[in-house]
Amino acid sequence: MTRLLLLRHSEVASHRGDVPITDDGVRIATEAGARLGAREAGPIRIVSGETRRARETAAAIAAGARGCGAAVVEDGVAFALRNPDLYLAGVRVDMVSSAERFAVQVPGFDEADVRKVRFFDDWLTVPDRVGWWVAHQDPPGDTAAAVATRIRAFAGSFADRPDRAGLVVAVTHSPVLRACALALTGTDPGEPAWVSGLQAQVHDDRSVTMELLPEAP
Repeated sequence: MTRLLLLRHSEVASHRGDVPITDDGVRIATEAGARLGAREAGPIRIVSGETRRARETAAAIAAGARGCGAAVVEDGVAFALRNPDLYLAGVRVDMVSSAERFAVQVPGFDEADVRKVRFFDDWLTVPDRVGWWVAHQDPPGDTAAAVATRIRAFAGSFADRPDRAGLVVAVTHSPVLRACALALTGTDPGEPAWVSGLQAQVHDDRSVTMELLPEAP
C-alpha cells in the first residue's frame, strides 16, 4: 500500500502571479521534510504542481528529508496537481487575484473585458475567492467535484507502479485541497495551513482512502 500526502505549497507573500515562496516558506517546508525523513524507513517520492511556489516547496521538502538521511526521488511536475481549470474567452487561465493578471493571459483582453464576465468580476470581489469557487455550481471550467475526482484518480494510479515508494509527497494548491476535503467531509474547511492537507492510502486495487491532516506532517 502506498501512502500519499497531498500538501499545500509553503508560504508566499501574495498570489499575484507565479511567485516564489518566502524565506520562512523555505524553512517551513524544509522542517516538514526533515520530520518526514526522520521517521520514514523507505524511499520518499516527491512530485509537485507546475507553479514556482509548488516546485520550490517540493525542493525544500526534498532537501529536508535528505538532510535526515532519507532516500528521496524527485519526480518533477505532475499535471494533475495543477489548480482548477477555468476558461475565459476560450483560454485556460490561472486563478489570480487581479483583473490585470487575468487580462495578460488572454490575447487582446484588457481589465475592462475581464470585468464584463460575471464569474470573473464576482471572483475579484468576494473576500474568500477559493471558498466561493468551491461552492459555485457552474463555474466556467472545473467544479470542486471535478477536481476531487481528478485527484482521486491521480492518487489511485500510484498502485500501477512496480517500484512503489512507501510514501509519496504531492505538493499542490489550496483550491485542490479544499475541493478534496469537501468531497471527503461534505464541508469546506477553509484555507489549509502551509504544507498541510490530506493523507491518502492507495490500495492495490487502485481504491483510495483519504483523511484530513490536522497539521503539517
